[in-house]
Amino acid sequence: MNGKTETVIDRLASQESGLETWLWLPLLRLLASGDPVDVIDLAAAAGRPVGDVRRALVAVPDTEYDGSGRIIGQGLTQRSTPHRFEVDGEQLYTWCALDTLIFPAVLGTAARIKSSYRGSGTPVRISVDADGVNSVEPATAVMSLVNPADISSVRSTFCNQVHFFASPEEARPWLDAHPEGEIVPVAEAYRLGTTIAHRMLRDEGPRPSGTAGISCSC
Repeated sequence: MNGKTETVIDRLASQESGLETWLWLPLLRLLASGDPVDVIDLAAAAGRPVGDVRRALVAVPDTEYDGSGRIIGQGLTQRSTPHRFEVDGEQLYTWCALDTLIFPAVLGTAARIKSSYRGSGTPVRISVDADGVNSVEPATAVMSLVNPADISSVRSTFCNQVHFFASPEEARPWLDAHPEGEIVPVAEAYRLGTTIAHRMLRDEGPRPSGTAGISCSC
């Protein structure tokens, strides 16, 4: 990893994005079930008062809710995006390409990923589990990466520019439009994602009882 990539890791694994590890990881596990998440259930899973949970959610303005005020997305989302993420038979989505490579390690699951740039590029298909990438189609696939000045609104400033491309050639127009960005092979992107995940898991500490990891038979 180069210096720019290491800086991105440090920033995403910190609280600069507003994502509190003690809240985000339990929320991801609940979202992975495929059902909207009630704040009361999230507080129980996080082992924190409801008031603390509500304040932490306000700090992430990109959080998605359904019409009843239940959470349906924060990185992992139940609302369609170009990044399809299938775990344990549940068809989910993510805010960006990197998320698809972070969440298998966080959830302790295998996943099937299908993603294309803005939904119109050549589809990239990846099979991954908590131990590594099992397959990438096409093998030339790469991921774009940026290091924006401000990631307090992480979806709009970071996630919306992190995509899979079928090849460096397909990524060239994006690079021309984003000269400050870079592209990395999927294997390197996976190392980046798992490094972020492992730092968050380390910072989370012991989980409250009743929040065991979600298994997957993907």
